[in-house]
Amino acid sequence: MAVDFQFDRDFLKRLFELARQEDFGPTGDLTSRLLDEASFNVVGAWQLTAREAGRFCGAAILPMLIESLAPQVVLSWVMPDADLSDVLPGDCLAKFNGSVGQMLAAERTILNFLQHMSGVATMTHQFVKAVGETHAKIYDTRKTTPGFRMLDKYAVRCGGGHNHRTGLYDAVLIKDNHIAGVPTERLAHAVMSLLNGIQRLPSEPAFVEVECDNLDQFAQLLKVVGIDVILLDNFSYGDLRRAVEMRDAAGLRGKVELEASGGATLKMIEPLAATGVERIAVGAITHSAPALDLGLDAV
Repeated sequence: MAVDFQFDRDFLKRLFELARQEDFGPTGDLTSRLLDEASFNVVGAWQLTAREAGRFCGAAILPMLIESLAPQVVLSWVMPDADLSDVLPGDCLAKFNGSVGQMLAAERTILNFLQHMSGVATMTHQFVKAVGETHAKIYDTRKTTPGFRMLDKYAVRCGGGHNHRTGLYDAVLIKDNHIAGVPTERLAHAVMSLLNGIQRLPSEPAFVEVECDNLDQFAQLLKVVGIDVILLDNFSYGDLRRAVEMRDAAGLRGKVELEASGGATLKMIEPLAATGVERIAVGAITHSAPALDLGLDAV
């Protein structure tokens, strides 16, 4: 079973080429240049192996990585459903055959991509499991390493999480800085005025979300037509439950989703989900995920 995700292949090719240039610099692989020509050009076999338990991610981009970084190396086998698989130390994830020289030069860069993506998928999966039997879903944020957002968001999906907006271009998210200084009693009017301009945008947003900091602001936003999601920033558990009650009493369940946001940790997820919100935004799954230890060794 594959994850339904649309990659921008041209963007990834540029990213992989930048990664190659970063490693090669102006002179190339100095260490491999010390090898004699016969050793450098010999055909070798390599194996990608998990060194710790986690959720592997990266099989979908592995052919492109090899094509960009080591075109004389052939990806001969990949573990079935690798990007949705939980792996254990020693599990073989993929096999390669081809130029020893090219693989020596590409090994670290390949692992950098795969270990990072697998770390994001692993951490996301931990948060998803912590949600338990509630209806809440884990969402990522735009807190990603520049250039890696597409890969981070794919990794989140592989971990069982959901993607928030991809960038500034595909959805509307009115945050506190957009409406700074607006008195609470004028908040509904100010947001409605902003939303009246949606028809002038160059493309229709995927959704409209508005942030609030307290229940008084939240009550004002419930009056606004056209909001799909209300972001509840740093609300206490009690205020989150109250917000769910207020939304439901206004007859907006199923029409307006509530998103808890603000420093969510793994220990906080279960009680956050129990408040009844539909969405929990977690920046940590992309900005703080530790890499999953993988090995790429000659066999």
